[in-house]
Amino acid sequence: MIRLAVPEDFTSIMSIYAYARSFMQETGNPNQWGNHFPPEELIHNRIRDKQLFVLEENGTLHGAFAFIIGEDPTYLQIDDGSWLSDAPYGTIHQVASDGTIHGFFSQIVDYCWAQIPHLRVDTHADNQIMQHLIQKNGFEQRGIIYVLNHSPRIAFERVK
Repeated sequence: MIRLAVPEDFTSIMSIYAYARSFMQETGNPNQWGNHFPPEELIHNRIRDKQLFVLEENGTLHGAFAFIIGEDPTYLQIDDGSWLSDAPYGTIHQVASDGTIHGFFSQIVDYCWAQIPHLRVDTHADNQIMQHLIQKNGFEQRGIIYVLNHSPRIAFERVK
């Protein structure tokens, strides 16, 4: 079941992100999150702002992701392409799992799509696994955006 994260989930969420960082490094993507992303402060803020969600099964957390409906400042400029629509959208960020749940990203997309049928997501060029999952879930590659530290990300969009 996907639900909003609460402060009591923090320790489990950070363990999930630690696992995800390790998995990313082992699968050829050492630079996207490095050793410290997402920082604890960001996760606390996402929980406070009701932007962080978790996948819970039988009382255990298996995944986390941020979902924000509204304009994302890092998506205002897109290079080497364009967005399909300027309509209101939701953005999926900081997707991580503990590796035990098959189809977690599909569950995220279904959950977010039910909230707003216009989604955007981005990932690092080295994150081949995520690129595959994004495209498998009906997103189209749209161009390059730059995150807050100015590093490039491949941007994707799915519209109704």
